[in-house]
Amino acid sequence: MEDQATYAQVTAILGKTGSRGGITQVRVELMGEQKRQLIRNVKGPVKINDVLALMECEREARRLR
Repeated sequence: MEDQATYAQVTAILGKTGSRGGITQVRVELMGEQKRQLIRNVKGPVKINDVLALMECEREARRLR
């Protein structure tokens, strides 16, 4: 497990999930030397171009149906 956070920028908002819609599913692009895109679930308000600090960047959320 990494000791440092990895920063990622929100590129797209895919939809709301959770029992009350409190979780937002977003597509993020990792910043730095890696140019990978991941789908993550975010709790709380989020908009495009926000920067998130990911404690681990290997796990990816499943897509909404």
